[in-house]
Amino acid sequence: MKSVTVRVPASSANLGPGFDSFAAALDIWLELTVTEADEFSVVTDLEVPTDRRNLVVCAFERVHPADGLRFEISSEIPLIGGLGSSAAAIIAGVLAAKAISGEQPDVLRFACGVEGHADNVSAALLGGVVVVSHLNPHRFDPPADLAAVLVVPREAVSTREARASLPSHVPLADAADNVAHGALLMLGLQTGDPALISRGLRDHLHQPYRAKLYPQSAALLAKAREIGALGATISGSGPSVLFWTTGRQQAAVARHLTLLAEGWADVIPTSFTTAGASVTAR
Repeated sequence: MKSVTVRVPASSANLGPGFDSFAAALDIWLELTVTEADEFSVVTDLEVPTDRRNLVVCAFERVHPADGLRFEISSEIPLIGGLGSSAAAIIAGVLAAKAISGEQPDVLRFACGVEGHADNVSAALLGGVVVVSHLNPHRFDPPADLAAVLVVPREAVSTREARASLPSHVPLADAADNVAHGALLMLGLQTGDPALISRGLRDHLHQPYRAKLYPQSAALLAKAREIGALGATISGSGPSVLFWTTGRQQAAVARHLTLLAEGWADVIPTSFTTAGASVTAR
């Protein structure tokens, strides 16, 4: 094998009520090509390390040494904002190492060992929508007419800070409400019912507590239905916001958001993808 190319999608985790358990793959991609070479190198236009500290290489070397290999990395996935750029890099590295070495690691467990959470990793690996419990993802396709618009702020919020803002206990009524809305969201996604999806996006477990970290993103959540979206969710630990729309609503929602986000965030119309990570060997 002279080279291997891996493509991995972006992902959005939590999806409102599904804290640390729901995620979906998005049609925004990272591509990695690993080729035999005279010496180790990392070639990329991204603002990431180009030595062995690179996350792709770190994941790769969990399975196989990177000596004598050239890593070419390109990505459309924003590096900040909670859109699974780390999960995509880790999955790419592990899958490339698996293809080149012939080893057969448990890709999901290996990737979670680096990432620490199974939600983004599972969506990046499998595509579609995933519900994850104890490293056991259940995957299904999203409705064909479901679309999305991302608002990606230009200033990051650290995952550690976002985690630290969460309380150790939440009111029982809020926990029960999240269970109900999580069930409604999954039912809506599996039946393609936009009204159920819209009802199911409500959250009481993480978004209200993190709102103070990104007030502009939080303010947009309240405007989601006003501008024609089904609803909106903070992507992962934020501060990016995922607006849920139908295909027919997407362009109008994107126009509204472009005005609201002017000067502080980028607006990216996209779609949910059924495709997960893929490997091509030559």
